[in-house]
Amino acid sequence: MNQPGAPAGGNRNAKDRRVTMYRNGSIYTAADPFATAMVVDGDTVAWVGSEQAATSIADSSMEIIDLRGALLAPGFVDSHAHLTETGLALSGLNLTAARSAKELLDAVAAAAAGGSGSVLGHGWDETAWDDPTLPTLDELERAAGGRLVYLSRIDVHSALVSPSLAVAADLDGMDGFSGSSRVVRAAHSAARLAARHFPASERRAYQQRALQEAASHGYVALAEMSAPHICGPDDLRMAASWNDEGSSPEILPYWGELASSAEHAQSIIDGLGTRVLGLAGDLNMDGSIGSRTAALMDDYADAPGHRGSLYLSVDDAARHLAATSQLGIQAGFHVIGDAGLDAVLGALDAAAAEVGEQRIRAAGHRLEHVEMADQSAIDRLAKYSITVSVQPGFDAAWGAAGGLYDQRLGGRSKAMNPFASFYASGVPIAFGSDSPVTSLRPWSSVRACLEHNNPEQRISARAAFLGHTRAGWRAAKHRNPLMGQLVPGAPASFAVWEVEELMVQVADSRVQSWSTDPRARTPLLPALDTGSDPRCLQTVREGQELFAHENLRA
Repeated sequence: MNQPGAPAGGNRNAKDRRVTMYRNGSIYTAADPFATAMVVDGDTVAWVGSEQAATSIADSSMEIIDLRGALLAPGFVDSHAHLTETGLALSGLNLTAARSAKELLDAVAAAAAGGSGSVLGHGWDETAWDDPTLPTLDELERAAGGRLVYLSRIDVHSALVSPSLAVAADLDGMDGFSGSSRVVRAAHSAARLAARHFPASERRAYQQRALQEAASHGYVALAEMSAPHICGPDDLRMAASWNDEGSSPEILPYWGELASSAEHAQSIIDGLGTRVLGLAGDLNMDGSIGSRTAALMDDYADAPGHRGSLYLSVDDAARHLAATSQLGIQAGFHVIGDAGLDAVLGALDAAAAEVGEQRIRAAGHRLEHVEMADQSAIDRLAKYSITVSVQPGFDAAWGAAGGLYDQRLGGRSKAMNPFASFYASGVPIAFGSDSPVTSLRPWSSVRACLEHNNPEQRISARAAFLGHTRAGWRAAKHRNPLMGQLVPGAPASFAVWEVEELMVQVADSRVQSWSTDPRARTPLLPALDTGSDPRCLQTVREGQELFAHENLRA
């Protein structure tokens, strides 16, 4: 165990080592539920303890930061994000407030009048419009004055495109292009790639914007879910290169490309030009509920005769799982619909028959989203030790009565996103945003777990917080078991939060929900029923300050 003032890193130069004491706050640590102070020595947590002990060890060589009652807690990990797409959404045309085709077209016209080049926008959702009729190709062309237009739906599984982009992407005759402005499946992938032709400097600016946004909201790591239908390997390499600089949240890189054998999987990895954690992430088994491309066992409630799309066969997925399991690396799929999940589970059975269940479990495979899962499917996920990476913001945005799930699925909407069932069955679970689909707002995501639209699927604040922090590192198979914890010897990756009140909250309304009793010996978390999220005052990744609010040292 490192002591205050002792070297935390074996080869760090003593004269370059920085020691910082945080005191007079609340430290979220398993080492001491009453801790009010912490010492960081270089890149490592060196000590946690009481205010009285902090007074006795403080000296002039340390930077002393008075927390003034703030919470210091492990930094958040977003288990599913898209860096460049997030930067584009933050920098481009925001269409989340549009409530009609006319409002969308007016926003496009204003953006076209104010600049040059393509009009890139994100966030429209026709299920929130009084009239869900989408604009036509010609209407988009007129609004944009002939410029290329790509407007991704909120779920980024379909988009609106202009005729000029349709020509540039050669969409005619492609699956998913019917001659209207809305594109799905292969046509959407082609349109997105055609719209993303920008120089490396612009790509870097988009990624930097996303990383700054993440750091300012307490994230110390993001799982980057790249795939060929989203971007090229150059985008992935640039995302991973931020780790070399150490001044931004850590990127946990994945590449979602299908492999047919162990040799093929290895050749894909070797050809990327950067280290990846696995051939997982947005390797699509199906699409999304909002775009009606998620594969369902029964018809969409608002589209009789339509059940979405399976993008991969069971045999394709089984070969991919077997290949990666033989190499001992993670595989995974984007899967949302119940028919999509059934296909993945069938592939797991087939792969296990080929390479053995132990190899499947040891590889630590993961699935993204898994919005529709009954108890039988959940039990099969637990059998193979599959980690599920889910997005609480989806339920918050779409799970209410009359919302998107209700419109698309009818009575099936009540069974969506079964967080509590995953936990109860021993399925490892980690949380993310799928940014830019939902925002990089971690406390809002934690709150969504507590306020799940199905009360039976609510989980406690502590479980939700661990799912957003330590579980994110475990889902990525990080080798350091102390990641996501603030105990002596652990990496100093944390965030400081200005909070209104600290409490212990449970998810079950049948028992006492709120407590400030220290005898519970449970680290306290922010009260999230105040109507506002805690404000981030500082984000630190392994001792390196990524973000600091002006109030931190005031």
